[in-house]
Amino acid sequence: MKLNRLIPYLYLLPALAFLLLVYIPIFQNIFDSLYEWSTFSPEKAFVGLDNYITLFKDPVFYEALKNNVLYAIISIVFQVFGGLVVASILEDKLIRRFSPLFRTVYFLPVVVSMTVIALLFTFFYNPEVGLLNQFLKMIGLESLAKPWLGDSNTAIYAVIAVSQWQSIGYIAMLYIVAIQKIPPELYEAAEIDGANKIRRFFHITVPQTKEMTFVAVILTLTGAFTVFNEPYILTGGGPGTSSEVLSTYLYKTAFSQDMMGYASAIATIILIITLLLSLFQMKAFKTGKGDE
Repeated sequence: MKLNRLIPYLYLLPALAFLLLVYIPIFQNIFDSLYEWSTFSPEKAFVGLDNYITLFKDPVFYEALKNNVLYAIISIVFQVFGGLVVASILEDKLIRRFSPLFRTVYFLPVVVSMTVIALLFTFFYNPEVGLLNQFLKMIGLESLAKPWLGDSNTAIYAVIAVSQWQSIGYIAMLYIVAIQKIPPELYEAAEIDGANKIRRFFHITVPQTKEMTFVAVILTLTGAFTVFNEPYILTGGGPGTSSEVLSTYLYKTAFSQDMMGYASAIATIILIITLLLSLFQMKAFKTGKGDE
């Protein structure tokens, strides 16, 4: 009898083990952020909140945070809203028969390694032989040609553009699934009432895909504040710190400067930001609840 009572708890062990694997490193990182230490020294000096005080006085931290915020805003516009527009077009009656081909085209960048994509765009942005500058020269806009990754005014935007190109297909696929679940009768009734495609999009598609929008925004914002590959491979955070983001700054602080306690503080700030954003989105979207 005692064994039978223990069996249900045994089924919980894998989930509990997974939770431990997730939360123990988080609390360990917070604990480490209160110390000054390095990889090659077994000793840790307790400094309390000094790492955080130094961080909030660090201009590079604010530059990186600003770039992450910029990343998030542009990603919301192009990935979430743009992905919804692309999905709506692909699910339109006139386009639907060609939809499988276009879905493949849009989704293909998602399955390609970001490292490969970043290297590809390094050639695309090349100031001498890159396709972008060559195209601008071909259409008579040679004055706009520039070293996109080497100019502090354009580097972060060039990096962000790569992410949008790579990720919009994934978000569009999520929206296609959500749109296919919308009852066709809603569109038919709206069409009979004289609503054009734009009105049907804003009055039917957007409200009916609210839950998927919540998921897409969560994925997009989390990705925007944890992005690493694109800025690190394309620019290394440069020129200067113009395209630095929190994750690349964390990496350099930890593995180039060997300031592990300071890097742990940066990691904790990233965790707090993503957690607060998730809580805010849950409140704003009221996900899982009926409309009040």
